[in-house]
Parts: sequence; structure tokens; C-alpha cells
Amino acid sequence: MAAPPLSSWPWASLGSYKYVLYGAVVWKVAEEWRQQGAAPVGSWWLHLLLLFAARGFTYQFWFSYGNMLFFTRRRRVVPDSVDFRQVDAEWDWDNFLLLQTLIGATLVGSPAVARQQLLLPSLKQAWDPRGWAIALLLHVLVAEPLFYWAHRALHRAPLFSRYHAAHHHASVTTPLTAGFGTPLESLLLTVVMGVPLAGAFLMGVGSVGLVYGHVLLFDFLRSMGYSNVEVISPRVFQAVPLLRYLIYTPTYLSLHHREKDSNFCLFMPVFDLLGGTLNHMSWELQKEVYLGKNDQAPDFVFLAHVVDIMASMHVPFVLRSCSSTPFANHFVLLPFWPVAFGFMLLMWCCSKTFLVSSYRLRGNLHQMWTVPRYGFQYFIPAAKKGINEQIELAILRADRMGVKVLSLAALNKNEALNGGGTLFVNKHPELRVRVVHGNTLTAAVILNEIPSNVKDVFLTGATSKLGRAIALYLCRKKIRVLMLTLSSERFLKIQREAPAEFQQYLVQVTKYQPAQNCKTWLVGKWLSPREQRWAPAGTHFHQFVVPPIIGFRRDCTYGKLAAMRLPKDVQGLGYCEYTMERGVVHACHAGGVVHFLEGWEHHEVGAIDVDRIDVVWKAALKHGLTPA
Repeated sequence: MAAPPLSSWPWASLGSYKYVLYGAVVWKVAEEWRQQGAAPVGSWWLHLLLLFAARGFTYQFWFSYGNMLFFTRRRRVVPDSVDFRQVDAEWDWDNFLLLQTLIGATLVGSPAVARQQLLLPSLKQAWDPRGWAIALLLHVLVAEPLFYWAHRALHRAPLFSRYHAAHHHASVTTPLTAGFGTPLESLLLTVVMGVPLAGAFLMGVGSVGLVYGHVLLFDFLRSMGYSNVEVISPRVFQAVPLLRYLIYTPTYLSLHHREKDSNFCLFMPVFDLLGGTLNHMSWELQKEVYLGKNDQAPDFVFLAHVVDIMASMHVPFVLRSCSSTPFANHFVLLPFWPVAFGFMLLMWCCSKTFLVSSYRLRGNLHQMWTVPRYGFQYFIPAAKKGINEQIELAILRADRMGVKVLSLAALNKNEALNGGGTLFVNKHPELRVRVVHGNTLTAAVILNEIPSNVKDVFLTGATSKLGRAIALYLCRKKIRVLMLTLSSERFLKIQREAPAEFQQYLVQVTKYQPAQNCKTWLVGKWLSPREQRWAPAGTHFHQFVVPPIIGFRRDCTYGKLAAMRLPKDVQGLGYCEYTMERGVVHACHAGGVVHFLEGWEHHEVGAIDVDRIDVVWKAALKHGLTPA
């Protein structure tokens, strides 16, 4: 069956190459620049490009603000998070910007417009209050009622299913949802937004300032309404009751998206009042949201840290197109590196642990908090005390909030830093929140990746917490473990922990040469290209080192960091955890989740209990977590 007209975008098959359609506008600007020998500041072609950039920034500003959960968590209208399905559905949210820019280019290049000189006079005048007055009048008398009735029509059969249902695909709105729709909806918005401008220009009182002001204010109000964060205090409406009918709120629009039978207006609820479609619960709910009654304490917290400056931009409140895919050094982020560097210095000076993302699993709220410290700072001796204070404050805060389990990520549980979390548990024996390093499941993931027919392995980082547990587990399976360490004392201490009949399977080596015939390398310490050369062809590098080693050998294979895929019934997950694939989290994160789901009452800190490795692995599989 053929798709209804104006229900799909003609450039959908182009993907990211759709921006090539701006080529004609860019060419016009370049041509005028060449002819004038300077930037064509009086060119409508240039203004089209500048306006496109400014509009995109407006939506991005509100998107970033709405997803800064450390600022907005208490005033979110719908507390749930956006999932990957919604991210993908709204991926091309900016199609309407492209359409409207192309329409603008058509008008600018139109011979009829040129003959009537409708646009040229306005370039000479940046501001004309008469134009603003006419635009405001036309917006109230024409644009608002036009949108209201057209919107109501789109909610009736068969228009809703053909053109508008996709826009209502999710109950959690974002500023990007405002732009997501069919060509028909975008054309409607173009007419609604354009009527006041057209009227002002036809009457000869249009100006450049009016174009920028009207369009950006239009986008600002739409982005605000879709932000899912209540920004207007109910005291404003109590002081001036009439205002509630002149300006909508995010709660007002969210009710429309959820119930679909009320609150159809563009910006002014007075038209819903006149049309009999006003939801009278709008302002009571708005008051509850603003006062934080939707706020909920998490049940589980994963306490992460920043890896490096580039990775600091891989967060939900920067670019969703980046944070919803595994981390990579995207070239589009490079111009923002100085800004990210500035924020690093700012966080080092005056920041505390903050909320980054959240999801729900079986009715429970899981959150990821981040310690405002970067990977390199964990290796600065003078920074050790401050980092532990940050982690300690986060644990105590979680305890006050009633969090059940808090899992420590990567360097936050470094043995040299805090003994794998023992520092905090010993200092605060009355803690109700269970502190978990998650390394038991990390060890289980690594061990279950090793083929059953392996007879010997080469282990670097052999005397670390994970290295010790892996060695002790494998020797019980009668697998020979070549433990790379220069410390005979540490080696002998681990060897004595093994049952007497299995101690012979633990072998100390001090160089890489003994491993040149071993094809299973367990890497817990970073390997240089020179060190990797000792591995024979066909070697597989299993990794539990942060950051992961770089794969220099084409004749070998490299495993990723230990990770597990969350159960299929996870909700509101729309963020990739560092380099992990969608739906996959680090094993230490998953270990905390298993600890919470099992309801275990003990802390998991310090040395790994080798006897519990299989117990934790079976519990993870029982709850639907799967190897990544």
C-alpha cells in the first residue's frame, strides 16, 4: 500500500548526506562573498544559514538543559528517561529546519519576490517596532487559531494515524520531539510561523530583526514546552491569573502528549478555553511538578568517573547522536575540546558528584552518578584524599536517600585509593546502603570467556585484585597460570591461598618470553606494541585493564572490557556506557545490579571471594543478564 502524500521525507534515503541540500545556499553566499570581496552581511542567503545555526542552537540549548538531571531532576514533568527506540525515531528531528530553510531559499531566489522588492528594503532596517506590532497581532488573531484547529483536525481519523501518530510515539517529550514529524506537520508549522512575517513584509514594515526575533522566539517557546522540565513558577500564575491563558507550560503540553484529547493550543491556552478542550488539571499538576512531587530516590546507584576530556562530552546532555552510540573520538566534538577542558578545571575546583543518567528495571530506579574527576587525576598522589572525600560524600548521600546498593566503577575502587571500598565500610559500619565493587562478576565474565579446552594462560596484572581471583579460580580447574610479576613475595602469598594440590599450577614469570607459546593472554596491565609482539599468532587478548590496550597485532584478536547486557525488560535506557554497545554495561555495573536484584545484605568490598564467583555468575544469568 502506497504511503499517504506528505507522510515521508523525500531525502530520507540520504541519511546524513541530506545536508548537501544546503549546498546551493552555501554556494550563493560564497559567490556573493567573492563578488563583494568581503562577508556579504546584507545577504539574505547568509541570513538563512545563520538563522539555521541559531535555531539549531536553540533546540540544543533546551535539550541540554532538560537532560542536565543534576539541575532538573526534581522538576521533570515525566520522570522517566528517553530510550533508544525514541532516540532512533527522532534521529532526523531537524528535517523541518532543512525544509524551512529550503522554502526560505526559494522565496529569496524567487523572481516575483525580487520584482516586488518585498525583502530588499528590510535589509536596510534592522528594527521596526511597527513590524513587531503587526506580527504580534497576526500571531494572536491568525497563527494561534489556525494551529489550534489544524491540530485538532490532525487528532481525528484518518489524519492522526497517517500523519500525527508518530509525533505521539513516546510520552516523554524532549525539545527534539518538537521537530519530529511528517512533512505535512512541518508545512503546517511553516505556515503558522510565516503568517506574521509575511504580513509585516507585505505591509512594508518587515526587518531583519523581526525575522530573527520572531523565528527564534517561536523556536524558544516550542523547545521550552517540549523540554519536560517545569520552568515557570506557579507563583507567577497566582500573582497574575490571566497569564495562565496567555502562555503554556511544559506540564500543559505533556498532558496533551499523554492524553491526546486536550490542550491543543500552540502557545496560548486561551484557545483551548474557547474551544472547550482545556484540561483544568494543567495548573494543579504544574504546581506539583514545580514543587518536586514527582521526584523519586533511586534504588540502585552506579558511581562512575570521567575517563578523559573527550569522553566527558559523551553524556546525554551534550549531543544525543554521540551519547546514544558507543564512545568514539567524533571529529564534530573537537571544536568543543577547549570548552570541555575549561569545565574540567571548573569541576576540579568546585564540583561534587552529580547525576548523569537513569533507567528503570522491574519498577526500580537505577541511576548513574559521576565523581567529577578524570582518569589521570586518580594517579596524582595529592588528589587521592580529595577523590576519596568525593566518593565518601556520595556514599553517605546515597545512604540518606535510602539507596539499597551503590556500585563503584573502575578507578573509584582502586586498591591503592581506598582498598576496593573497604575504607568507607570500615569508617562507616552503620551504613544501610550496600557498597559493591562488582569485581566478582567482572572475574566471572572474564573466566567464562576462556574456552574450556585451554590448558594454560598468561596473566598480566597478576597480583591485582582481579588477577589474584582469576589465578586462584583457574588453578582449581587445573589450568596452568603464568603469572607475570616481579614480586616473589606477592606471588607466594597468592600461591599459598590455593589448595596444596593446585599450587603447582601457579607459575611465576618475570618476563614475556615464557608466554611466546601461549595463545590465551589475560591482560590486567597495559601492554605496549613491543610487549604484544611476544604473543604467538592467533592469540586472543582478554582484557580487564583500563583503558583497554590498543590492538596492534592483525594476526591476533582482542576482547573488550568485561561487560554484560542488561535484561530485555529494562526501560528508559538511551545512553551508551562509554565504549559499550547499546544495552550493555560494564561488569562492575552489572555486578551491582545483581547484588540489588538478589537482595544480598553484605558489602562486596576488598578482596574477591573466589568461592562466590560461580554464585554471582549464576545469579546474573537467572535475572536475565547475558554475556555481551
